[in-house]
Amino acid sequence: MGEVRTRFAPSPTGFMHIGNLRTALYEYLIARSQGGKFILRIEDTDQERYVEGAMDVVYDTLKATGISYDEGPGVGGDYGPYIQSERRGIYMEYARQLIEKGAAYYCFCTKERLDSLRESEGASFTYDRHCLSLTKEEVERNLAEGKPFVIRQKVPREGRTTFTDVVYGDITVDNDTLDDQILIKSDGMPTYNFANVVDDHLMKITHVVRGNEYLSSTPKYNILYQSFGWDIPVYIHLPSIMKDAHNKLSKRNGDASFQDLVKKGYLPEAILNYIALLGWSPGGTREFYTLKELEEDFTIEGLNKSPSIFDTEKLKWMNAEYIRKLSPEDFTALARPYIEEALGNSACDIGKISALIQQRTEILTDIPDKISFFRELPEYSSEIYCHKKMKTDREISLRALKLTRDLILRNDELEHEWTSPKLYEAFCLLASENEMKNSQILWPVRTALSGREVSPGGATELAEILGRGETMKRIEAGISKLEKELEG
Repeated sequence: MGEVRTRFAPSPTGFMHIGNLRTALYEYLIARSQGGKFILRIEDTDQERYVEGAMDVVYDTLKATGISYDEGPGVGGDYGPYIQSERRGIYMEYARQLIEKGAAYYCFCTKERLDSLRESEGASFTYDRHCLSLTKEEVERNLAEGKPFVIRQKVPREGRTTFTDVVYGDITVDNDTLDDQILIKSDGMPTYNFANVVDDHLMKITHVVRGNEYLSSTPKYNILYQSFGWDIPVYIHLPSIMKDAHNKLSKRNGDASFQDLVKKGYLPEAILNYIALLGWSPGGTREFYTLKELEEDFTIEGLNKSPSIFDTEKLKWMNAEYIRKLSPEDFTALARPYIEEALGNSACDIGKISALIQQRTEILTDIPDKISFFRELPEYSSEIYCHKKMKTDREISLRALKLTRDLILRNDELEHEWTSPKLYEAFCLLASENEMKNSQILWPVRTALSGREVSPGGATELAEILGRGETMKRIEAGISKLEKELEG
């Protein structure tokens, strides 16, 4: 076969959905794992669906995930241009070659006639080949008069077409079930189906990877290849990514795109690692791969045809593992915007908060809610002070807070060394001296400082970050709350 060449050919429609990104990843890995070339081609022939700025979304996504291309827009290559709208003249030339070969024909049918056919035939509509019977003279006269036209593929009505797919095996269809698809639209632009075949041939693409929704179109692609006398590429159709057992993952249905997931606080590396396993099995139980490791371990044989469920909880778990493996400096850099959003003008130390929450963070957007109490103590119920496992109730908690307050007031050493280890030592000694369990001091203090049933860190960690003054203020507020409820 020679050099392996794959291509990612997205349409600039404004987002990169998960299925598209998985296709790009597999095409990249097929090329890299076999020492081949990975090409980016922008398919913007459908101008009605074109979204301004959408090409930047493609470029930014590939850059964010580390998927680099050897040829394409901004990089160049021997087979450009790599944006289809800039190749417009090429497709008409090849369509006319098909007409000369008798494998395509001009169609001058009006929209009204076609609509009438669709209305009468319903879902079973196929073009009736009305214009195939036009004589050469009639076609030339219509063209001379400037009549609008499309160019249709002339699909054989007899026989069968068989193709082999790496994932799905041999597939055979009866030719009389295939429609004479449009190759060139009335605006002179090629259809997706035609431009794909022409460009894949001209760019020497050896492996075509796409979703299994294109299985039904592949026989028509093969007939085009055969009409031109071109080599047919290796087909790799991928199974669907499912939202659940019955519904495909779809941006139209509100499911997250790559950009959405990043905005929700998922790391690009975690997203890429997760989707690599949605349709590909490395063998064994290993789940964590860098892109470089995927390049080394990926095999086409590992692809399977079973649909994969996009499990958000599994992705969240994997993302949390990636976050935990970050260096403290890298995590702080990622977390800083979220921490600053939560703290506002609070003077709390960002580095200390970052260290506190790194091992407790699953996705970055969880951070503001986890730490918002540092900025302002929320309203909370005294019911939180009552904890069976910690052996606390309101009375015990009130006593604990008063003892802690008095300790802080009289302990000069704490004032000069306000650190979590020193505070923990002092609070545990306080519990021992008053014949209380450590939890009977630490739980009430943690509750008074956070106002939360759950917080990222224990009493002394929170106290260190809040500082002595704010800690005392919140303990006093807790004492007041408990006294009022117990008196009432």
